[in-house]
This record gives sequence, C-alpha cells and structure tokens, in this order.
Amino acid sequence: MSKSAIGIRPDSPVALVTGASGGLGQALAIELDALGCRVAVHYNSSETQAHAVRDKLINDSMVVTGDVASWEAVSAMYQQIADELGPVDFLVNNGAIRRDSLMAMQAPDEWAKVIQTNLVGTFHTSRISVPHMLRQRWGRIVNIVSPSGLIATAGQTAYSASKAGVIGMTRTLAAECGRRGVTVNALSPGFMITGMTKDLSDAIQSGIRDKSPIPRFGTPEEVARSIRLFLECDYTTGQVISVDGGVSIT
Repeated sequence: MSKSAIGIRPDSPVALVTGASGGLGQALAIELDALGCRVAVHYNSSETQAHAVRDKLINDSMVVTGDVASWEAVSAMYQQIADELGPVDFLVNNGAIRRDSLMAMQAPDEWAKVIQTNLVGTFHTSRISVPHMLRQRWGRIVNIVSPSGLIATAGQTAYSASKAGVIGMTRTLAAECGRRGVTVNALSPGFMITGMTKDLSDAIQSGIRDKSPIPRFGTPEEVARSIRLFLECDYTTGQVISVDGGVSIT
C-alpha cells in the first residue's frame, strides 16, 4: 500500500494511557498532552493520583478506571472515552503489576494474576482499540515492556513471561496492521525509581547500577520523551525500542 493510502493523523489524537497514575504513566500522559493529544488518564486503584495527573494537562482530558484484566471493564471504559473524547487513536499499554518470587515457591494464582493483567490486559485494550484505528487507516499502539522480557532475571518468571509475551504480540499485531497505517511498537524502559520498583533492596539497586553501561537509574521523563518517535514516524513498527541505559545489552 502506498503512503498516500494511509489515513491522515487526527489534529488532536485521543490517547489512552493505562496505569497513568504511576511515575512513568504520568510522564507519558504529560508528554502526549504536550504533543497535542487529548489524554484519557487510566488508573486501577490510585484515583487521587490520577486526578492529580489530569490537573497537569492542558488539552481536553479525562480520568477513567477499570481492571484491564477484565474484558467487560475494558469495554465499558473504552465506551466512556469514546463518548467524551472520541475513539482511541493512540494506545499506551503501561499498566502492569509485579509479583516476584522464585517459581518453585510461587503460588499459581499469583503467577496467573501477573499474566492476566500484563499480557491478557494488553490484549483487551488493544483488541477494543484496533478496529477504529484500522477503519481510519491511522493509529498507534505502544506497549511498555521491560528488560526482564529480553534478559533473564531470577525471581521474575511471571513478570518476564508476561513482558516477553507482550513483545511477541507487538510484533505480530504490527504485521497484521501495518498496511492500514497502524503502527505497533514496544518501549522498554530501564530501571527507574517508581511505584513498581521502590521496594527493591539497596543491594539490588546497586547491582542494577553496576551492571548498566550508564551506571544510574533513568527518569520517567527521559523515557517518556521517546513517545514522540512513535507518534510522528509512520515507518517504525514491530520494534522494541530500549531506553534503558544499555542494561539490555550486558
């Protein structure tokens, strides 16, 4: 399909950022707002933080909630966004959980919860959003993954499996959607001090810094700046872009 057959990007794309009440989610929502998007700020349990994020946005925006592990909840949330802002043009799957444990000692329901939220939840939000994107022949999906989906991290079989699964889904969905102007990519941030990582011990944090070619933690803001590439480039799809200080190459 020629480039002329691809649809035109909306003037003010509607963006849904899941897990937008956390550190990286907030930075992504603010960056997309600065790029002209109208952002739906999603949270699962942190309502106060989600509204605080919305208060920082300039363009039209809204706060939504729902468990991404539930198809019914995602369907209801999507309809709410469509009614108030319009159908989702730019989806950022950032919401995720960790339940770290050695597999030999992990409860099966804890392992399954990580997969259901991180992997199946990404399917739910993507599945509900893709039809509109395909119809208008323009859309963006960015899945937030992790170095744990690329390299071995003991104690994270559930989290690693979920993120590796999202990477596989990203590449295959990109192959399905590219001819209709919809790009699907993954963004793999390095280690940041956010709600998901603040419980790591000092020893683990020190080990992460020592292993990285750039021996420090990143910030949500510098990771979020990479979102511009996905918004503006029609020729990047099916890729995993690592903004991780080089930790995934060690």
